[in-house]
Amino acid sequence: MKKLYILLCAVVSSASFAQTFYSENMGTPSGTTAISANLFQNSAPIVYSGTADVRATTPSSGYNGASAGGNVLINAVDEYFQIDGLNSSAYNTADLQLSFGINTPSNVSNVLVVEVSTDAGANWSPLTYTPTATGWTLATIGGGTIPSAATLSIRFKSTTTSQFRLDDVKLSSVSASCTLSLGVATGVCDGFNFGTDTSTVTLPFTGAGNAVYNVSVSPNFGTIGGDNPSSVAAGNIIISGLAEGSTYTVNITGGTCSFTVAVSTPECKPVNPLPLRESFNYAVGASLGAQESWANINSGDNILVASGSLSYPNAVTIGNSVSFTGAGIDCFSPFTATTSGTVYASFMMNVADMTNITTDLSESYFAALTDANKSFKARMFFKRNGTQYQLGFDAASTTTNYDATLRNIGDVVYVVMGYDFGTNTLSAWLNPDLTTFNASTPATLTSTPATAITELGGFIIRQDADNRTPSMVFDELTVATDITSLLGVKQNNIAGLDVYPNPVTNGMLYINTAANLEKTVVIYDVLGKQILNTTATNSVNIASLKSGLYILKITEAGKTATSKLVIK
Repeated sequence: MKKLYILLCAVVSSASFAQTFYSENMGTPSGTTAISANLFQNSAPIVYSGTADVRATTPSSGYNGASAGGNVLINAVDEYFQIDGLNSSAYNTADLQLSFGINTPSNVSNVLVVEVSTDAGANWSPLTYTPTATGWTLATIGGGTIPSAATLSIRFKSTTTSQFRLDDVKLSSVSASCTLSLGVATGVCDGFNFGTDTSTVTLPFTGAGNAVYNVSVSPNFGTIGGDNPSSVAAGNIIISGLAEGSTYTVNITGGTCSFTVAVSTPECKPVNPLPLRESFNYAVGASLGAQESWANINSGDNILVASGSLSYPNAVTIGNSVSFTGAGIDCFSPFTATTSGTVYASFMMNVADMTNITTDLSESYFAALTDANKSFKARMFFKRNGTQYQLGFDAASTTTNYDATLRNIGDVVYVVMGYDFGTNTLSAWLNPDLTTFNASTPATLTSTPATAITELGGFIIRQDADNRTPSMVFDELTVATDITSLLGVKQNNIAGLDVYPNPVTNGMLYINTAANLEKTVVIYDVLGKQILNTTATNSVNIASLKSGLYILKITEAGKTATSKLVIK
């Protein structure tokens, strides 16, 4: 089933639904330039003429949209600036508006004359406006006085010796008659795969059907379909084939309407099957939240992939690790929701530095089991204690349930978190002996949640405040429903077992034991799928297996050993 998301949707429309169809900022002259020689923003069919000139001095400022480049100087009787070749015929006269930046001298009653013509200047009609102040201001003229015509001319003319400057001339269609209304965009992931998936965005609309609308997406991506607002009064614009976790701009224009809709498509992160095994085998310096098994939540600096692995007795490690410190983004990895039995999570950690922790004995939690909705259910705590630190474990956001052991900077700690749905018991094992560790091994810490946990479906690596989270390295995360499947746990109940080489480089795996009996050898991939099942006494040919990380399970005379197997 597709998951439904509400997208970040920001709709921006210009004031009173304005659609600007002509705009001129007078270019950027290097000095005083004749109208005929100036490089204007617009070219044919727009034609500029006049006895005024274009200056670079006293640039426009102080009003919304001031371009601060060149401006036209009009400073003598009958001196003028004229614009021909304008076409306003697609718009209603009642909706047309002329705006321009005007630098008015000290007497605001002494205004620059503005006129319009529809017959190539044979006849001119004056327009009325009143400057709001001296200096640079923005003047607007509308109210049905600007003609709707295919051949519109505008002339700015002085009748005095006062000095006027002109900039940022615009013609817009401004109307409250735009009836198009947009709803909240929603999106669905087209798939949840380990790789980039696509999303489909649905944008509902009403009040359309009375104009020809153009719908576009920027950047140019995806396919636009669904209902056409040009012919349908209400429906859904559907945009398919958009990349997951990306931001796009949907532009809708038509009639007197102009909308810009910003939509961010959801991240289509797959739900990881159990056992979940994460060796952080990504490029060093990459963001963990950018990987397909993880998603960033909240904001701040990223949890980053760090070079190399941590080391703990009888734990086989490969790939890299991740590091983080202080405030920042938390990373969430979803896994198959589990409601019964026991869920375990194991990882290695190393507190590399805690000089940023300013308050002794202040606590913070840095790792947690959650439900599928990212609600915290079981938390691993850190507390600085002098030059050392302690680890705690609980369901609540604060705890007194701390291990008494004081640990040092640089210590590698192997952590196993567990929750038993049947007994409502949280258990944590800190630095267990992996050669003998099993479900009956006494836990270092236990607690009973005040409210029984009904579901576990995710794991979060958390960064708290700058003065609460130490610099930490985190490695070899595994989530499973049984101890045997914990990839980081190397179990060995077979006397004299010796498995070599590991990593395997020549396609042959050798197995020696004290009894030297026939053995059942089973190899699983990191998703728990059985890849090989065979019997052998001393050696197994695995040349057919691809390079990567596997689980090796050996059974001899009813006794079992499990470990990681690396093939290069």
